[in-house]
Amino acid sequence: MNRPYLLVLLILPLLFGGHALAEKADADLPTNVEANQMAYDDVKQINIFTGNVVLTRGTLVMRAEKMVVSQDPAGYQYGTMYAAPGGFTTFRQKRDGGPDLWIEGRAADRIEYDSKTEIAKFYSKARVRLLDGQKVTDEVEGEFISYDSKTEFYSVNNTATGQSKPGAGRIRAIIQPRTNEKQEK
Repeated sequence: MNRPYLLVLLILPLLFGGHALAEKADADLPTNVEANQMAYDDVKQINIFTGNVVLTRGTLVMRAEKMVVSQDPAGYQYGTMYAAPGGFTTFRQKRDGGPDLWIEGRAADRIEYDSKTEIAKFYSKARVRLLDGQKVTDEVEGEFISYDSKTEFYSVNNTATGQSKPGAGRIRAIIQPRTNEKQEK
């Protein structure tokens, strides 16, 4: 698969500092969150957005039924976006490297991100796609996707527990051939 861009979909790197795999211009833009309700507990350092949550930061758009963001005493943030029953938590963002490169993904249960370990986990009917315009260039699907941004390593498993089990289903990956632009001309 082309260099994994799963990191761009993660909540907290984009909310609280960001990495360069997403469109670089997005890192300097404000984060806007819309929801039907918000509750903040300053003592516990927990912020909860509920009801049709839409997070926007530049080209990044994430949607969920509920988003919970917490912070530990050391300042590390942990975020979880939950899907509505029968729905998905989704994201879409422009990628650097071309005029119309995008990444989009979804999870039927939730997406979790730990800024201390820089690991993201996508639970249930997870899918991540890289696009060039409308053309899908790479795609992975499974019940569980884990991505470690420090090592740029990800795994896809056939159960939402993060462990593959015989007979539990199959993962799917579509990797398009890469052609050299010089060869095309």
